[in-house]
Amino acid sequence: MYTHYYLLDLQFLGFRFHGWQPQPKLKTVQLMLEKTICFVLKHDEFKVLGSGRTDAMVSANHFAVELFLKEELDKTWFIELINKNLPTDLKLLGLKEVDKTFNVIQNAKVKEYIYLFSHNEKAHPFSAPFITSFVEELDIDLMKEGAKLFQGEHFFHKYCTKPSPQTVFKREILLSTIEGNTIYEANFFPKESFVFRIKSKGFLRYQVRLIMGTLIELGRGNVTLEEIEESLKETNDRKSLRYIAPNSGLSLHKIEFI
Repeated sequence: MYTHYYLLDLQFLGFRFHGWQPQPKLKTVQLMLEKTICFVLKHDEFKVLGSGRTDAMVSANHFAVELFLKEELDKTWFIELINKNLPTDLKLLGLKEVDKTFNVIQNAKVKEYIYLFSHNEKAHPFSAPFITSFVEELDIDLMKEGAKLFQGEHFFHKYCTKPSPQTVFKREILLSTIEGNTIYEANFFPKESFVFRIKSKGFLRYQVRLIMGTLIELGRGNVTLEEIEESLKETNDRKSLRYIAPNSGLSLHKIEFI
């Protein structure tokens, strides 16, 4: 029986990981964190629960993990030892004690994802973990208009893969916008890059990448604004869209809790 509960704030670059959740014979963020906690605590009598899944190669500026333990932690000691032993592409930002009623999934109030991208040039390969580069020219102004269409309450049957019979497709998007990238900078980034920002209480499987994929197709001239509007209606054909935006441009930017 666990008696102590902690909320961990984790940061990671997902480029070499196959997402958060453990998978047979694959390197995942959860597996790496659990190995490190086991090494630091000298036992495996604990459990971790992530705030959600992330796809392979997807990063997180702020990912939340609930840690269940049978003993109280020295927070300063734990943070120092965990960061000393984690690989350089993972970092524990902090932790706080919560009570047993807290649930890292159910208590999430707002999640914000960002998707960085550039167009009209072949980007420096060093930018690949952070930005998806499209060689062709995209109609950015039209994509900005398209992004606004997703904001509000809509039916996202077409923006989900492998739903269960219990999946609720009616979701509210609190923010959906494309703007110039001022979040991350590097001297090897393209001269101009953009960020798609989207906020909601929760997201369906591949929802953000499917939305971004549709916006890319809009920028290419393969999709119209009217088609996007139709795709969000309850009367759509409910077939999942085919084009999913590449994963490495996506990151979980921030989580707010109740």
